[in-house]
Amino acid sequence: MEFKQEILKDTFAIKITAQEDGKVVGRCLLYILKNELHKEPFGLLEDVFVEESHRNHGLGSQLVQRAVDEAKAQGCYKLIATSRNSKPELQKFYAKFGLEVWGVEYRVNF
Repeated sequence: MEFKQEILKDTFAIKITAQEDGKVVGRCLLYILKNELHKEPFGLLEDVFVEESHRNHGLGSQLVQRAVDEAKAQGCYKLIATSRNSKPELQKFYAKFGLEVWGVEYRVNF
């Protein structure tokens, strides 16, 4: 058995930030990834964060909506976001954008 490795260079990330007075107060990352099962890419939403002083004013919703819109514009066939089991409020938040609990995430920390 022989194994080969190759670096695929058709993936990238889009960083979406909200700034106030030149300071970043919110952000998220949208990774555009490809696999060989689909001709279209898929999106992975990561690192959604809003500074505590700017929470509960809709900024997080605006960031996520921009990421959803960008995933559609990039031709993604799906968008994935993850949430810890200990954050049911985040799962409700993502549901507002059409994301639903789909499976189980597996992880190992290094």
